[in-house]
Amino acid sequence: MSLLTDLINLNLSDTTDKIIAEYIWIGGSGMDLRSKARTLDGAVSDPQKLPKWNYDGSSTGQAPGEDSEVILYPQAIFKDPFRRGNNILVMCDAYTPAGEPIPTNKRHSAAKIFSHPDVVAEVPWYGLEQEYTLLQKDLKWPLGWPVGGYPGPQGPYYCGAGADKAFGRDIVDSHYKACLYAGINISGINGEVMPGQWEFQVGPSVGISAGDELWVARYILERITEIAGVVVSFDPKPIPGDWNGAGAHTNYSTKSMRNDGGFEIIKKAIGKLQLRHKEHIAAYGEGNERRLTGRHETADIHTFSWGVANRGASVRVGRDTEKEGKGYFEDRRPASNMDPYVVTSMIAETTILWKP
Repeated sequence: MSLLTDLINLNLSDTTDKIIAEYIWIGGSGMDLRSKARTLDGAVSDPQKLPKWNYDGSSTGQAPGEDSEVILYPQAIFKDPFRRGNNILVMCDAYTPAGEPIPTNKRHSAAKIFSHPDVVAEVPWYGLEQEYTLLQKDLKWPLGWPVGGYPGPQGPYYCGAGADKAFGRDIVDSHYKACLYAGINISGINGEVMPGQWEFQVGPSVGISAGDELWVARYILERITEIAGVVVSFDPKPIPGDWNGAGAHTNYSTKSMRNDGGFEIIKKAIGKLQLRHKEHIAAYGEGNERRLTGRHETADIHTFSWGVANRGASVRVGRDTEKEGKGYFEDRRPASNMDPYVVTSMIAETTILWKP
């Protein structure tokens, strides 16, 4: 094993200028991440200078077998924490050979919204809180839970420490450092209310980069749990009953909201979100109705509400924002399995571009 470890950790720059680029894309389910690697002649920092590539879309549920070629367009580059050196991770989106975005390519339409002059002028900031659950590989039961049984009730686990409260911290810390190494703007981690559940935060990130960074952070988490022999679940309610679900709370502000008088702009934006509540819920993740019950720090899925410091509301405004009269708000509705390209662009479209 030590020789295998030595080979994995070989520093390629000792003998060659060539690098490895891991091309990452989103598969047909909208949540499965796929990737494959290729050799490049030298270091690259601009995604526009990377070659397009292709893959077999019939094997990912994204193309028929008789016309299976899907084209990858490189969109964002990150340092590779697994291979290190000058090796890179490349976030891509997917197109037909004719250049049309395939139906599961949500990045393309998000990029259109984020490049709209009115949106660009507002410099939208996002902070994404990604909750997830670590599961024992063969049982699909949360890490640290007794086999076929339940731990003690919720209370001691949130931000807890100790072998009977925190399960999987080595995975979580490895992920935190790997994301920082990659150049992802990861801003923190914490243990969540349900044992075996954790959260990391990405942001503040501007526009489309929030989606790129969250997807690559998810990819890195999938790779680390693969090494650890643990399964990561983004299901919004992995365990039924009196347990918290998993969300992806989305913190948001525009330039106008961050400036003096911003609280009035925030209230107008929340009013627009209320008018489009059903459309947003439909786009905020699969199985969210199992999570948004009005219990366990959620609002009921059918009712829009907002409040200051209220974690049982659809949208929460922080005390600091209220006090300073400017700042950001938190949309607490998105599920943990939401597509950040969809959610971030939809919030921008509704609050900046949409005219009721």
